[in-house]
Amino acid sequence: MKSLKYISYSIAFFIVLTFFASCKKYLDVNTNPNNPEDVNITLLLPSAEAAIAFPLGYDFAVFGGFWSQYWTQSPSSSQYKTVDSYTPSATDFDRPWVILYNDALTDLKVIEQKASGEKRTNYVGISKILQAYTFQLLTDNFGAIPFRQAVAANRGIFSPKYDSEDTVYLNAIQMVKDGIAEIDKGSLVTPAEDDLIYQGDMDKWKAFANTLLLRMYLRISDILPAVSKAGIAELESSGAVFLSDGETAQINYTSTGGSQNPMYESAAGTVLNGVHNIFASRTAIDSFTVLSDPRVDVLYTPGAGIPQGGYSDPAVTASGKAEPSAVTGADIGDPASALAPVKFMSDYESYFLQAEAVARGFMTGVGGDLYKAGIAASFNTYTLDTTGYIQQSSVAWPTSLQEQLKAIALQKWLAMNGTQNIEAWTELRRFDYPKFNLSLAASGIVGGKLPARLFYPSTELTRNANFPGQKKITDKVWWDKF
Repeated sequence: MKSLKYISYSIAFFIVLTFFASCKKYLDVNTNPNNPEDVNITLLLPSAEAAIAFPLGYDFAVFGGFWSQYWTQSPSSSQYKTVDSYTPSATDFDRPWVILYNDALTDLKVIEQKASGEKRTNYVGISKILQAYTFQLLTDNFGAIPFRQAVAANRGIFSPKYDSEDTVYLNAIQMVKDGIAEIDKGSLVTPAEDDLIYQGDMDKWKAFANTLLLRMYLRISDILPAVSKAGIAELESSGAVFLSDGETAQINYTSTGGSQNPMYESAAGTVLNGVHNIFASRTAIDSFTVLSDPRVDVLYTPGAGIPQGGYSDPAVTASGKAEPSAVTGADIGDPASALAPVKFMSDYESYFLQAEAVARGFMTGVGGDLYKAGIAASFNTYTLDTTGYIQQSSVAWPTSLQEQLKAIALQKWLAMNGTQNIEAWTELRRFDYPKFNLSLAASGIVGGKLPARLFYPSTELTRNANFPGQKKITDKVWWDKF
């Protein structure tokens, strides 16, 4: 996308240089970092992974965190008022769109091409899987997007046409399958420390790919049920292995500037200059409290929640109110926030997906056991004990499909709190559960509806001749049928 070229690879590449500052063998002084075709794939892979993690851990984490009603705006500051009132502008999405297309997808496409020519099939496989992951992330949140003509400046395409959401999904599904096939070729050349997610563990990459397919198939289960059912049956018949305990796909960070958690580095640094803008939403605090859920004390600092959008109420103050804790990367007063990982896909998400597939009759297994495994995996992340919690009638596995899906939706929302915010919001849109009231600060622009998508960025409005037109923030994406 030449229209996006005003931002180079500097964001992701700076992060990568920090990660590899002590690894001189990865640095070539004759390499031009602004020309990805001249960069060794051992530098391009971490650059691409870091580029995906940046918007996932900051821009999308903010919108997902507020619109999942995990977080709300501080009544004594103003940075996220437009987010909390559902009135963002198109420019708010320029950065994540550009980073994902210009940095992540461009790097991944070059990796695919170079690794294919060099017979490094494991790199090809990882590249295809991460491309599919990124396209799903984009289409789930924006709707129709450039896919077949994306990253095609080398073909003379500078205003890429948009593809329909079903076209993106079905092609992304095939892309994951193609990536798995490349891994299965058994290349002797595998990534190592240049793979920030799994350090070259190809068994985990394959499990990640299978779990991504399961996520994709379930995402379209209401709109294309036959495709969803057949795809999941194919996964099962092929003996697909999914992510299990301790196999969360994530990037870990350090306390060194440039390699810190993107939320913490942005909020504690030059963007917000250390101002505490994000506080706990009462919706989340009360939901944990009513279940006597110990995760509330891990995910938040002590205190009460603020009504969603309560900054608009003069009676609401920040005194004695809870904030997101360091494990989310959003506690700018705690340096431990710098170490918070950015999660691409968690082990507990994997179990909840499997539980749903079984509940819907798309896969064999014991849905209740998988559901409980999802809860346990979330608790294990914070070294918590599920004893007593999982026996509660309000947590126990129900008997009817409708109630089972509600139980999965609720526990997934609780588990993803602060760590998989954009995915949590996406699943809220799909399940329409738990049910939320509008933010107190919501304006009439949303017409009494919750946000259902992100705005297309202003860069597309002004620079892409094939831009199909802006959508309303309440216009649902294609799979959001109900």
